[in-house]
Amino acid sequence: MNTIRYDFRSDTVTKPSAAMRAAMAEAEVGDDVYGDDPTVNLLEQRMASLLGKDAAIFVSSGTQSNLLALMSYCGRGDEFIAGQDAHCYKYEAGGAAALGSIQPQPIAHKPDGTMDLGDIERAIKADDIHFATTKVIALENTIGGKVLPVDYMTQVGDIARKHGLGLHLDGARAFNAIVALGTDIGTFTAGFDSVSICLSKGLGAPVGSVLVGRQDLIDTARRHRKMLGGSMRQSGILAAAGLYALNHNVARLADDHNRAKRLANALSAYPALTVTMPDTNIVFVDVDASVGDRFTEFLQGRGVGVTGRYGQQRWVTHLDIDDAAIDGALAEVASFFP
Repeated sequence: MNTIRYDFRSDTVTKPSAAMRAAMAEAEVGDDVYGDDPTVNLLEQRMASLLGKDAAIFVSSGTQSNLLALMSYCGRGDEFIAGQDAHCYKYEAGGAAALGSIQPQPIAHKPDGTMDLGDIERAIKADDIHFATTKVIALENTIGGKVLPVDYMTQVGDIARKHGLGLHLDGARAFNAIVALGTDIGTFTAGFDSVSICLSKGLGAPVGSVLVGRQDLIDTARRHRKMLGGSMRQSGILAAAGLYALNHNVARLADDHNRAKRLANALSAYPALTVTMPDTNIVFVDVDASVGDRFTEFLQGRGVGVTGRYGQQRWVTHLDIDDAAIDGALAEVASFFP
């Protein structure tokens, strides 16, 4: 296996800094199942306060956070609406269906990542015994690195309230979105009943997400977390990393965005590469068929880690990618093309 020198596969590959590790080592801990872990409690209170919500629950992953949210809105045979490419529909192993007996209703995305408002409203089921009962609409922001406009989220929220539905945000990279928009996380998430925030992507913590929302939803999610085997004990060691990330790694997300734009501009100079200019830290590159898989294989052989398939690559910048890593990766790209 080739050693990866420049790892653009995902912002999940970040490693905790020495200062973050020190915060973890010094964390005060207790048994979180009993509510006795002061560092977990502090993280949950901090996140609830930042988002202006009632309560929060610290969980192992964004996938678990989304599942707990959907199970807190929906009973067996109920339905959630989400985008065709939404993480909670496409990339979470069918957990809502397999573990929650919840039916997904996917909606096609437009090129900007939004779903047509009319399509969303038409997908909401009438009160009829033939249909699953629609309970919640789930949005994702950012999605594919794109920032969905706040006014669009507000319009979807209006539809949810009109039909008495819940509104959930998969905000795994919500902090990327607010840095790109120049707003605060409370304003950004104001219209949502529940929000999932990932700590282990651009924020750089090694593990964990936080589900934030209405008190009744979080109480139900806590019961479901226990049922799914997701309750943790002295998890303040992990929560401390999340607190450190909130204190030190939010504003610097702008550096990732700037490096992504620099990377995209440089890659776009090659005729065989069609580059989608990034809103945040994710760059998509369509590779011409004349180059085929040779380009990706070449990069892998030179220690440049990217993901992708079917002729498309995804490059993700993060706190472990500095200017030198951008320079090094671009030098390898230049050596491939004549």
